[in-house]
Amino acid sequence: MFNSYPYEPRKLEATEVRLEAIKAAAKLGLKGDALAIAAGMLPTEYRQLCLMDPAAEFAELQGRAEGEREASQQLHAAAASGDAKAALAILQHQHGWVAKQQLSIDIEQRISVTQALEDAQRRVIEGVFTDVTPPKELSNNPEFHVKPNKQKQKVA
Repeated sequence: MFNSYPYEPRKLEATEVRLEAIKAAAKLGLKGDALAIAAGMLPTEYRQLCLMDPAAEFAELQGRAEGEREASQQLHAAAASGDAKAALAILQHQHGWVAKQQLSIDIEQRISVTQALEDAQRRVIEGVFTDVTPPKELSNNPEFHVKPNKQKQKVA
């Protein structure tokens, strides 16, 4: 069974109510299709409206600017009241400040040749060595000796 639904296209006009809805959605940071739906339009309707009337696109820009301004004011107020994280965020994102990534350590040390030789002498390990020769029982044992490999080699 086929049901027929009546369809009547809506008029696309940049009315004050519609522009305020676009501005409010853009102020919250919405973009694209989400902005259109939050403003009460289908995404295709919103795109058509922007093409037909530049006031719709201007309302979106105005909403974005107002949202950014309010967030910036709140961040600056927090920094002014002593919030170190807010102040750091302003420095990093608005002024391009980056924390120093390297440490410089300068150590001046004079090396004396005689002192270095004395230090080296103290570090030398003195030990006793012994000659390790196999006992006669093992040296006469043919299994103890290394045998040469007697494989035939191909001559090219």
